[in-house]
Amino acid sequence: MARRPTIKDIARRAGVSESAVSFALNGRPGVSEQTRARVRRVAEELGWQPNSAARALSGERSGAVGLVLARPAHTLGVESFFLQLVSGIQEVLSAERIALLFQVVEDIDAECAVHRRWWAERRVDGVLVVDPRTSDPRPELLAGLGLPAVLIGGDGDSKGGESRPAVSRVWADDTRAMTEVLHHLHGLGHRRIVHIAGLPGLAHTARRIAALRAEAERLGLPAGQVRSVPTDYSDTEGAAATRRVLAEPEPPTALVYDNDVMAVAGSAVAAELGIPVPGRLSIVAWDDSALCRVTHPRLTALVRDTAGFGRLAAEELLAVLAGGPPRARESELPRLEPRESTSPPPAAY
Repeated sequence: MARRPTIKDIARRAGVSESAVSFALNGRPGVSEQTRARVRRVAEELGWQPNSAARALSGERSGAVGLVLARPAHTLGVESFFLQLVSGIQEVLSAERIALLFQVVEDIDAECAVHRRWWAERRVDGVLVVDPRTSDPRPELLAGLGLPAVLIGGDGDSKGGESRPAVSRVWADDTRAMTEVLHHLHGLGHRRIVHIAGLPGLAHTARRIAALRAEAERLGLPAGQVRSVPTDYSDTEGAAATRRVLAEPEPPTALVYDNDVMAVAGSAVAAELGIPVPGRLSIVAWDDSALCRVTHPRLTALVRDTAGFGRLAAEELLAVLAGGPPRARESELPRLEPRESTSPPPAAY
């Protein structure tokens, strides 16, 4: 096993003392710029990297940020949203040579425990927090710990009457996006519309459900004919929910799914039941992906720059780490891209 280079190795090759190496690598005064440049060049040649544990003990930054995902692991295997989100986050962090520490846990209590442990061990300089809850203990916990954080997917509002949110947030307008979806389907003539929603405790699920209900009421659509059915985001529950609603005496003529995986699963159920899409059933997916574009028929979907959402979150966390105040930043509004899976419902159905 190759031995990691040390400060002593750098000092020997550069022809300076170990203390001079320490001053040079930590940007401290006490050495000339010529010596500093020579030490850094030798360190790069040797492949030297600072010891993150030692840096944490000395009060310096760890050079890492954390992301904990509190969802059942089986729901993550094929969902593209988090892969694209993390790719955008990593794009920003890697440019700054900051590591991303990622962990999957079962529930929100376990996530809070991870945040406490990371804070106590100085494992991370800050955290990115996903899946805001309708009743969420994490912003208060992180603010109390003094651990810098950015909440991804909040609604952008200040909480508790504060002039600024206690924790920075990046958010997208789910309400306007759901309104656009409903107007598209209503404009085609659909009146029986079911939203196959995600996890019921998530804030964005609650916003989408509330937006659907409010807009349906404004359009004069009966509450029983336009409604939401919660699931766990998995293809299994998406398919099961589709099967249930299509077996009703007056089945929906349009289904709106909270992610691409459930939408593709629902399309497969319709095909199995002999229900043509879009002849008798229109389908809309919340997040566009390659799955939506390669399935037949291609699925109408909400398109957004998910990687860009991740970049925005990472940039905001870096701004907080640099001493910036907590704030709310809105990402671009998703746009609906109509494809072959939506059309007017049959006149007599």
